[in-house]
Amino acid sequence: MPLDPETRAQLIDTVHRFVQEQCVPIEAKVAEDDLVPDSVIAGMRELGLFGLSIPEEYGGLGLSMEEEVLVCFELGQTSPAFRSVIGTNVGIGSQGVVMFGTDEQKREWLPKLASGEVVASFALTEPNAGSDAASVRTTAIRDGDHYVVNGTKRFITNAKRAGMFTLMARSDPAKKGAGGISAFIVPANTPGITIGKAEKKMGQQGAHIHDVIFENARVPAKLCLGPEGEGFKVAMQVLDRGRLHISAVCVGVAERLIREAVNYAREREQFGQKIAEFQLIQGMLADCKTEAYAARCMVLDAARKRDAGEKVTMEAACSKYFASEMVGRVADKAVQIFGGAGYVADYGIERFYRDVRIFRLYEGTSQIQQIVIARNLLRGAD
Repeated sequence: MPLDPETRAQLIDTVHRFVQEQCVPIEAKVAEDDLVPDSVIAGMRELGLFGLSIPEEYGGLGLSMEEEVLVCFELGQTSPAFRSVIGTNVGIGSQGVVMFGTDEQKREWLPKLASGEVVASFALTEPNAGSDAASVRTTAIRDGDHYVVNGTKRFITNAKRAGMFTLMARSDPAKKGAGGISAFIVPANTPGITIGKAEKKMGQQGAHIHDVIFENARVPAKLCLGPEGEGFKVAMQVLDRGRLHISAVCVGVAERLIREAVNYAREREQFGQKIAEFQLIQGMLADCKTEAYAARCMVLDAARKRDAGEKVTMEAACSKYFASEMVGRVADKAVQIFGGAGYVADYGIERFYRDVRIFRLYEGTSQIQQIVIARNLLRGAD
């Protein structure tokens, strides 16, 4: 059930203050140290941010999609590394359990995920399977009352901190494509799991990705998530919500960048006047605001449709495609407005410029979103 207007406003205000008071002041330090402080993570737990999308009966906040989007608008107002701390618990790491888990699986895992006691990671991508998710090679072969898992997962967010993985693996090697893939809940302390070194990344320092290697890891059959062979369905349905979540974060980051650019343009003088008075600067600001507003409207519309029970695969793809490309353009214009200062680390704009590049890649690349949109259009034309 959606929150009443007063409670919703209080939640958004609380998140806003947390972001502005606890996160924004330490953005540069988090990037330099490549670490989000434990005190900030504890604050996120206290606010219930790990359980935004987990039903109340399991200890979460049980937010609607629209409410989650509104929270993400606020979380996007600071370095994306902060949002990444909770991102997998809110989205791709937990939603398979919420949507497809048995009662026993939900009782066991969701309260721990909602509290942040356990961090979830989504283990789909592999060295040779990313956008082509149906080409997963990691195997999970049934052996009595267990599955034996072998393979390597790549670029797995929060893998080092994870207490469980939502794993996609091929349970029927004879079947090619999506049909042979199953989903599993895999406790991170399962023997046979090794976490690789943290990857050095272009941006989002403080958010970590690792390889996860499975070598004869035995997973109880009762931890199969959904029917055997329907793991691809689990992954795709989880991604619909995840794409709207990321779209909203993109909007928040864009709004932060626009605010920074406006403030700088009001202060910076060239040729005897504030650069905000130059029409070419005004044009860039206007373009940024227009695109960010359009993305905000798209995301809210798609979220409301999802809350109404409509299928939003195409709308989620449209939102993710537009919002992630939009924030890249806004970041580029922000650097241009700042001029040389935008290229210097002290101002933070170059950091955001690097941080937002990943949004066009994960939860499905822009090209995957184009394919999803086009296929849905063509199916509708039949």
